[in-house]
Amino acid sequence: MPIVDNAVYVQGERTTNPDSLQSTYELLRARDGFAWIGLYRPSPEEIHSVAEEFSLHHLAVEDTLAGHQRPKMERYGDTLFIVLRPARYIDLTEQVEFGEVHLFIGPDFAISIRHAESPNLGLVRKRLESNPELLSLGPRAVMYAILDQVVDEYVPVVNGLEIDIDEIEDQLFGDDPSVSQRIYELSREVISFQRATQPLVTILTELKNQLRQDEKALELKRDIRDVEDHAIQVVERVDQFRALLQNALITHSTLIAQRQNDETRTLTETSLQQGEQVKRISSWAAILFAPTLVGTIYGMNFTHIPELDWLWGYPFAVGLMFAMGFALYRAFKKRGWL
Repeated sequence: MPIVDNAVYVQGERTTNPDSLQSTYELLRARDGFAWIGLYRPSPEEIHSVAEEFSLHHLAVEDTLAGHQRPKMERYGDTLFIVLRPARYIDLTEQVEFGEVHLFIGPDFAISIRHAESPNLGLVRKRLESNPELLSLGPRAVMYAILDQVVDEYVPVVNGLEIDIDEIEDQLFGDDPSVSQRIYELSREVISFQRATQPLVTILTELKNQLRQDEKALELKRDIRDVEDHAIQVVERVDQFRALLQNALITHSTLIAQRQNDETRTLTETSLQQGEQVKRISSWAAILFAPTLVGTIYGMNFTHIPELDWLWGYPFAVGLMFAMGFALYRAFKKRGWL
């Protein structure tokens, strides 16, 4: 249902409940008050209807029809056009969902156009209607209350992101292979949250300055300053989150590099140990090969072997075996192979 709620207020009191936009226009002309029209994903015809009735600037109307606008505030004559990016934290998926709200604030009208579930403007309307003194300030009170609600709804998002970042810090040292992807996803959410919150501080500062000379709006100016303080706190927290995630990414890269270095060192040490073992085996194989060679030659079944009839032939062969083995042992020992 595009028209969520619309009413005409006189001196802070709700006077009637029009059943259509046309009825709201007629009642507003008949009474000295202001209209608050709440629309949820309205059709182009409905947007053009309010635009024509309240002489909204065509550029602001084009932005509303197109959607996907950055947070901003623009003044067209005596009408303010404000774009807000509310957010809510989805516990089930551990993700941040961003919405979009367009506000047209004029001398005798407040038009809120919501493109997502957040913020809860029904709660805002009930809160204002229970405070006629504040609501008697007119459309600017509606503007303040919506800004306050948007900033209040940022707090659970901040808390949810903080818990996610704490979990990442635990995962960093737990060898979780998915931690790098989670850091990247959280970084994107934090950057989007920064884009939604940072311009809001500028908007609130400008609104506060515009009310500086208005004696009747002293309380409203204080309320907006309070919202500004809360928005600054949110922005500072989000800035800290981005710095923490950058540090987490650097730490993760460092840990990966350290693990790779440790693995390389382990492989190198293993290779060196294997090399030493190969040297020892090769050395003993060479030492044992020498007497085997001599014994093999003398074990051949030939009739004419020079030393067969020699008296010292056997001692000579045995001594040659020991001499060659000892010489090889000394040579390998000197090289550090044994």
